[in-house]
Amino acid sequence: MLKIRVIPTLLWKNYGLVKGKAFNSWRRVGPVLPAIKVYNLREVDELILLDISAQSEGRPPDYISVSEFSQECFVPLTVGGGITSIDQVKNLLRAGADKVSINTEAYKNPGLISDIADTFGAQCVVASIDVRKNAQGFYECFSQCGQQPTGWELVEWAKKVEKLGAGEILVTSIENDGMMQGYDLELIKAVTDSVGIPVIASGGAGSYQHFYDAIIEANASAVAAASIFHFTEQTPLQAKLFLSDKGVPVRRYVI
Repeated sequence: MLKIRVIPTLLWKNYGLVKGKAFNSWRRVGPVLPAIKVYNLREVDELILLDISAQSEGRPPDYISVSEFSQECFVPLTVGGGITSIDQVKNLLRAGADKVSINTEAYKNPGLISDIADTFGAQCVVASIDVRKNAQGFYECFSQCGQQPTGWELVEWAKKVEKLGAGEILVTSIENDGMMQGYDLELIKAVTDSVGIPVIASGGAGSYQHFYDAIIEANASAVAAASIFHFTEQTPLQAKLFLSDKGVPVRRYVI
């Protein structure tokens, strides 16, 4: 087994961080920069920063803010939100991002994933997939920050983004998001069973055991979370210690 990554997710809206439940009822949790500085000290493996208002407001990524954040971020940084072109990706990488996360635009312009992979390498592009069960009972992908059904079934879309050149997939359960009751293991395993690229589990972590379950039962390559780190005493470092004690290989940590 490759070493497992523990990745805090930072949801950025109008100059500050927020966290909600089921992609709704957003609650402010503080400014971005102090959070990044804290995570630098807490042995995180990577950070995911998603500007959740850029797409709905029809504006490009905030390169100036990303540049400021990246100067204080000493781990790989994935940035998403409002990305619609290869030039925007180039500007984000110049601003200090290591990877970009593509969601809504991929449904409109799937070729963007291929363009990014061909230009900057597959490791640069993360396909973000937000999912909920629809009225027919199958996992459907949603765009527009979880608001717009796409008609794409989860496994079909996961296979497609892999074929297009995505280096990894970030899959989030909309219904479990922020609930802290555990990941949707069935959802995650459906993706890990169908693709050969790394899959990051997201949506629902409330304990270190939930991380372990996503890794062991659903074969996730990494675990992403927000509420557990914002609203409890649990930390990424302690999560890695917990996983290591259970025999899960994790990246280096310092006690």
